[in-house]
Amino acid sequence: MSVVRMIEPVPASADTPAERMRRVAKIAAQQVDAVDREGRFPVDTIEALKRERLLGVAIPVEHGGEGLGTMEIADLIVQLAQACGSSAMIYAMHQIKTSSFVSHGGASDWHLAYMRRIAAEQLLMASATTEAGIGGNLRNSICAVEVADGRFSLTKEATVISYGRHADAILATARRAPDAASSDQVMVVIPADLNRTLERTSVWDTLGMRGTCSDGFHLVAHGDAAQIFPKPFSEIAAQSMLASSHIFWGATWFGIATDAFNRAQAFVKAAARKQADGSLPPGALRLAEAAALLQEMKGHLTAAIHRFDAAKGNDDALSSIGFTAEINALKVAASEKAGAIVRLAMLVNGIVGYKNGTPFSVGRHLRDVSSAPVMISNDRILSNTATLLLMSRFDTSLRG
Repeated sequence: MSVVRMIEPVPASADTPAERMRRVAKIAAQQVDAVDREGRFPVDTIEALKRERLLGVAIPVEHGGEGLGTMEIADLIVQLAQACGSSAMIYAMHQIKTSSFVSHGGASDWHLAYMRRIAAEQLLMASATTEAGIGGNLRNSICAVEVADGRFSLTKEATVISYGRHADAILATARRAPDAASSDQVMVVIPADLNRTLERTSVWDTLGMRGTCSDGFHLVAHGDAAQIFPKPFSEIAAQSMLASSHIFWGATWFGIATDAFNRAQAFVKAAARKQADGSLPPGALRLAEAAALLQEMKGHLTAAIHRFDAAKGNDDALSSIGFTAEINALKVAASEKAGAIVRLAMLVNGIVGYKNGTPFSVGRHLRDVSSAPVMISNDRILSNTATLLLMSRFDTSLRG
């Protein structure tokens, strides 16, 4: 069961989602150091997200949500990431899983009803795609769903379930049946308030992103077979999850890098005021270099969002080699640039950036973005892209 305290939602507000997220980010910033230091779940931030009704913003209006698009949600993630990287990553992963309901939940009465519950009750969604024996290859499973008499059972050795003990539901992948191929997968919704047990098998004691509490679990679930998405997971991944993951992760890393840049900019401005001769402080050129990388990162992210939005509803476009290669490139580039920007901020700020507890500290930022290249390994993604490039030509059209 979720350990997040039940709270009464505030009445519908005329405030925009951005204004509501601003209030959440203020709470997140107040607890970020404790969340990082203690490796604890950001309970107050998640409660604030629920109170401000920001967990169901992507769900269509007719089903109780606000129907926000990819760009608007990415902007909310960027806002939160500037306050707390772990909180933003939790919010991003929730929105990734919500996208599966938005894109594919209309195909069954059960998923449509649960999508409405997400919006009405502000439920937090988590994901169980990794598994012992497959590493980070989410397009393969060892465990299998067994279905009999309209009921399913599932046992999964999940090496990581981010905030699994705190989620209201987990979306788990598995083989369609015991005799199915490892790539013949389905995704099943496993609510915390139904037949589910989680036995922790490993503890999330990591360099960064400590507040995501991504422990490993022995997951056992039973339920109605209707909880299984009718569409194969291969199609869910290609048509919503792949792009949403890389875009919303990229927004998280962009937000972290932006906050590090802002701290470096404040440091340089303070140093410039002390320069009696009006000369540039030593870190100014590094700051300009970081600004160029940040602009590149922003351009790549916004271009990918526009490409994704243009392809929505067109299964062929979403599954195309060109689209997949572009979204893969976003993940690799964003994860590498975010790290480079934070390292430049560290150089600009010097010892007060290296120390914790100063207005210019960026150690937490550096540790958090260090997760980016290994969160689905960049090498794995580049290898997949290389295979795709053997079957296609690079599109050189600037309008493509």
